Amino acid sequence: MNDATNPMIDIVYDLKGGTLPREYAFELWCELVRALPWLEAESDAGLLPLRAAQSGGAMLLPQRAKLVLRLPQLLAQQARQLSGRILDVEGHTLEVGAMRERQLLAHPTLHARMVASSMDEKDFLQEMGVRLRELDISCKWICGKRVELRAGEHTITGYSLVVHELRPEESLRLQQKGLGGERRYGCGLFIPYKEISSLD
Repeated sequence: MNDATNPMIDIVYDLKGGTLPREYAFELWCELVRALPWLEAESDAGLLPLRAAQSGGAMLLPQRAKLVLRLPQLLAQQARQLSGRILDVEGHTLEVGAMRERQLLAHPTLHARMVASSMDEKDFLQEMGVRLRELDISCKWICGKRVELRAGEHTITGYSLVVHELRPEESLRLQQKGLGGERRYGCGLFIPYKEISSLD
């Protein structure tokens, strides 16, 4: 478990590739575990959603695409083993390039593309209030639309979530701890978010 002596950081890799399946998270995680078998046992590890544009039934990667893993800092050296690997995500080839470490920085507004939950929206919002209080975070939040994510033969459901008016120490704590499960598929991981008016 991450703590003050082993904080979470983002491991950022250059990434070359053309396209990915529209729902790539499950297969990409499987490829990452194949390359880094120790990832499977890291319950705090997470894969940040890729920045990609939908193109037909696929996701189109930008030329300067990045692959980002959120990991305990002590695992950064082991994570270097991923550089230079070729990943095959359902027939889509990705080449993992150079790696760098990126410390988490405090931002007053954070966004999770999806926080996993099977609850209806009302119960979800109540649950988020409980979880944030458990983290000693006092802030405001906005729930976005319900979303689904295919994970092998299963479907994960949840909501996008913006959390705002965070104090610096709260912002860092939320990025460190996250909310909910399924982080390996990008759920419950918070990143800086600049515009809360366009929440999707």
